This record gives sequence, structure tokens and C-alpha cells, in this order.
Amino acid sequence: METRADILKRISTTLLGGDIREASLIARREYPFVPLVSAGRKYSTHDLTLLFKRDGFIDRYTGTRLVFPGALRLLSQLLPEELPYQSNWKMSHCHIMYWELYPTLDHIVPAARGGRDEIDNWVTTSMFRNAAKGNALLEDIGWPLRPQGNFNEWDGLLNWFTNYVEQDSTQLRSEALKSWYRAAKRALLLS
Repeated sequence: METRADILKRISTTLLGGDIREASLIARREYPFVPLVSAGRKYSTHDLTLLFKRDGFIDRYTGTRLVFPGALRLLSQLLPEELPYQSNWKMSHCHIMYWELYPTLDHIVPAARGGRDEIDNWVTTSMFRNAAKGNALLEDIGWPLRPQGNFNEWDGLLNWFTNYVEQDSTQLRSEALKSWYRAAKRALLLS
């Protein structure tokens, strides 16, 4: 089976033979440039919470349990020395839990590789995995796509978060926590 490196070798050999036109045709046909098309989309806390809930708060690439973002932020607010948060996620000032356990939206087929920005192309993964995957296709890096988790078995501390905030509404002074709280309540109503 010919690899991408083999294609570049054929292009290079063709160029060495002086046939720029044929080299161009090989490149266009067999290893075309696909320009990055930025959707420029911002995902709301509600959209994200519904995705994380759908996936059962697991990393769909590893099966690892992840934690609702509002719960992580609340834990940092309650225990700032032990579980610090830094708004720019500076690793020297922010607990590692934000990279290991914070769920993010990932495109199974990256937009940069022609993937659609639609829910059937979205999965939940950790910040670490999202950064490691980048614009790769799963088959390029040998990662599996695991089935969705069961929200009734692991809710990512979403219910704990809403219960705690309802017992101590002063936590809603934080705009970030207020946004995650609203998203959590809406997602729970859709159960």
C-alpha cells in the first residue's frame, strides 16, 4: 500500500525528471491541499453540556470518566489552594485536572480535514486528548471511537454541582458558574 511519503517521493522523482506538470497532477489528485475552513463557531455552555451528557461524561477516545466543567470550576472556587484555576490555564498556576478531566468538544473528522460542524461529528474528549489529536484522523493515529457512556451511571458530577449551587446560591456570583448552572438545569430538564 502506498503511503503519503511514497506519494511525495513520486512527486519528487517526477520533478527531478523535469515534469512539473505531471508532479502537480499527482499532488492534486493523490495528496490534495485542503484549506482550513474555520467555522468560526462558538459553542454555548448549553450545547456543550448536552454533548457531554449524551456521551455520558466519558472521553470517547479512551473511555476515561470526565467531570462537568461547572463542577471543576466550583471545586476550584471552594478549594483555591488545593485545586487552583487560572483563567488562561497556565500550567504552572492551574491544577492538572483541567487537562485530564475537563471535557471538550472534538470533531471526529476535523473541520480542517473536511469534517462537518454537526452533532453527529462531535464527541466528548479531554483537553489532553483534544490537543494530542489536533487535526488528525482517527485512522491516522490508531485511536478507537468508543461508544457513548451512560449518564445514569456517571453524570460527571453534574447533579452534585447543581445541588451544591442550590444550597449555596452565593456561588452564582461567578458569571462562569452561573452560565454552567443554567446549562446544567436545562440539560437535566431534557432527561
